Amino acid sequence: MSTDGTDAARSRKPLVAILSGAGISTDSGIPDYRGPDGVWRKDPDAEKLVTYSYYMSDPEIRRRSWRMRLEGPALRARPNVAHEAVVRLERSGVPVRVITQNVDGLHQMAGMPDRKVLELHGTARAVVCTRCHARSGMEAALERVRAGVPDPECDRCGGILKSATVMFGEALDPMVLAEAVSIAKACEVFVAVGTSLQVQPAASLAGIAAEHGARLLIVNAEPTPYDPLAERVVREPIGRALPALLEELAEG
Repeated sequence: MSTDGTDAARSRKPLVAILSGAGISTDSGIPDYRGPDGVWRKDPDAEKLVTYSYYMSDPEIRRRSWRMRLEGPALRARPNVAHEAVVRLERSGVPVRVITQNVDGLHQMAGMPDRKVLELHGTARAVVCTRCHARSGMEAALERVRAGVPDPECDRCGGILKSATVMFGEALDPMVLAEAVSIAKACEVFVAVGTSLQVQPAASLAGIAAEHGARLLIVNAEPTPYDPLAERVVREPIGRALPALLEELAEG
């Protein structure tokens, strides 16, 4: 038997980074944003509801935003087979890190450990005060909306509350982004799933991974700017394509 570490090196499984976008959650009933039936194409004005400058300056935008959170599907959604496939890959012994553009928390609900999920755009399951930065659960804020408070204020300082998501016009958390870049540089396989790869700087992670030698695999219904760099591009529905792809990776 070899004792020089050769056998261990052969058995080592490659680090897989998964960048997930809105498309992975559409089967959970959450519409995407830029696809053929995306929210922004159907109602371009809806983008104002998640744009920081509009949100902070216009009470009516805030009231509409709270109604959207209350009535929207995101907080009622459940993980689908694609989220579950990611968890199976991680539990198979493959080192996996999820970098998600989504704010729905479905990767964690499916069973991915919190420490292995980077939420580039924050989470819709919490709220934060824009003045004192106090953070609390979204459900408590929504209870106040249901009770007739259309634009709830921070109960500590009276500041404007917003979801703990990165709105348009806000910068990503630099520490979260730096960790995502480190993962992209270190991984040996980079899977981009359900993302248009048009929103920067998240989209650039695919290019960074490819530049550092990772196999780039893209699963998305529409073409992306990074398709020419990919080893494989899959156009099949995510609920069918991703479980099959990740099973291949699990088998090595």
